[in-house]
Amino acid sequence: MTNSIGDIHLADVLLVTGSNTTEAHPVISLEMKKAVRQHGAKLILIDPREIELSNFAAIHIRPRSGTDVALLNAMAHVIINEGLARKEFIEARTENFDALKEVVKDCTPQWAEDISGVPAEMIIEAAQVYGRAGSAAIFWAMGITQSSHGVDNVQALANLALLTGNFGRPGTGVNPLRGQNNVQGACDVGGLPNVITGYQPVIDENVRAKFENAWQTSVNIPPKPGLTVTELMNGVLEGRTKALYIMGENPIISDPNTNHVREALEEIEFLVTQDIFLNETAQMAHVVLPGVSFAEKDGTFTNTERRVQLVRTALPIRGDARRDLDIICDLGKRLSGSNGKTSSDVIRPVTDWNYAEASDVYREIAALTPSMAGISHERLVPNGLQWPCPAPDHPGTPILHKEKFTRGLGKFTPLTFREPIENPDEEYPFTLNTGRVLQHWHGGTMSRRSEGLDWVVPEGEIQINDEDGVRLGIETGDMIRVTSRRGEATGKARLTDKLPRGMVFMNFHFAEVPANALTGAGVDPVAKIPEYKVSAVKVEKI
Repeated sequence: MTNSIGDIHLADVLLVTGSNTTEAHPVISLEMKKAVRQHGAKLILIDPREIELSNFAAIHIRPRSGTDVALLNAMAHVIINEGLARKEFIEARTENFDALKEVVKDCTPQWAEDISGVPAEMIIEAAQVYGRAGSAAIFWAMGITQSSHGVDNVQALANLALLTGNFGRPGTGVNPLRGQNNVQGACDVGGLPNVITGYQPVIDENVRAKFENAWQTSVNIPPKPGLTVTELMNGVLEGRTKALYIMGENPIISDPNTNHVREALEEIEFLVTQDIFLNETAQMAHVVLPGVSFAEKDGTFTNTERRVQLVRTALPIRGDARRDLDIICDLGKRLSGSNGKTSSDVIRPVTDWNYAEASDVYREIAALTPSMAGISHERLVPNGLQWPCPAPDHPGTPILHKEKFTRGLGKFTPLTFREPIENPDEEYPFTLNTGRVLQHWHGGTMSRRSEGLDWVVPEGEIQINDEDGVRLGIETGDMIRVTSRRGEATGKARLTDKLPRGMVFMNFHFAEVPANALTGAGVDPVAKIPEYKVSAVKVEKI
């Protein structure tokens, strides 16, 4: 997030898109509700489904799935044509405005209505409400990013914020709501295939040299970015990926095209999982390393507002489980030959992997990462710090881009609407959308072992529009089969008027009703994020 959770109530307008916030980010949704009910903010909600947040929305836009760029370009068209763009901000702090203006000049509200199904009058109203706001904040989640044009979607939202000068002030900004606990922190410290800590690119020779010098490596850090999750699975079947080390993840449930993932994991030469339960993926592993939960170790989590927070041990470790840090250090010692063996073709850190505590690791991160140079475990008591925090006396950064953008000038991105990779057709006439429910989490590895949560939501349901159900002779509780070009899933139907006609909605928490057996292999060409939100399927009663 460019801004902080604490200033949500300062926004005049909240634009929320691709986020079922009350179920996927309930704490943040409370702040949004407070902004509307107690502070008079107007909420613009963009979601094809009628979700709880609809009850708080001044405007609820329900586009055809996968048409986000058309809708957002049309809003930009209205903002420019009606003189709502902030000229002073654009001239002082941005570039490439003329290119954007040229691209959106033909993206009229009527053009967008023909593509998205959203009435032109509603598009105009939403653009006017957003454009006239003194402060407006944009929030999005995986309904925007999990698309074959996810990067375009995000850039289109950034264009709106740049057009209206909604950066660098309280109650403004572009604010992605991160999808998993500490996914922000994992990315911040290099859990991506193309960067090291603090988003320092691995292709930069100076960056590599800095880390090689600090680590005293005997071989160079490879200059080529690694593979993404979807590329790794493809790499197994192509013979390029020989081994996988999976830590705290359950791709058999959470990755797209389950049959493809299962085929890859059955074929791989060596699979290691490190987890606290023997989940579906761990059951396929050659080696399982028993880690511990958040409550049994020290460390840090970084939340969606970039706040690094201290996590401290609350429970003793049970059985043969071990701290993740200890497991990784022991592996590092063996791979580096520091257990008495030597090798000329291994990386040998000068530390010899002797990190006694998590705080030792963070000291090294801070020493090598400019944006986190001022953070230490000692400084995180009691409420954490938001990066960038470049020095030990720096208070952290609640709002990004106050005076200037990281790259200097904010850049408008001209975008052309593209259809999803797979739209409904005569054989597969429905659109599948996937997501979460409040009571369960991701692959269900932990939440489905909670008796209370499992009692509230014991099984996965398949939601369809009630009119579609009548047409197909389906009633709530009937067993139905949903089939795509990749696979099938069976489960109980739930008829609802909360979905538009032609849509099927499934959550992906339940292995017994595997939503991701249906999703496809299509990915965004830049970020390689799978298109979970638009898959063509057919529905039949069993």
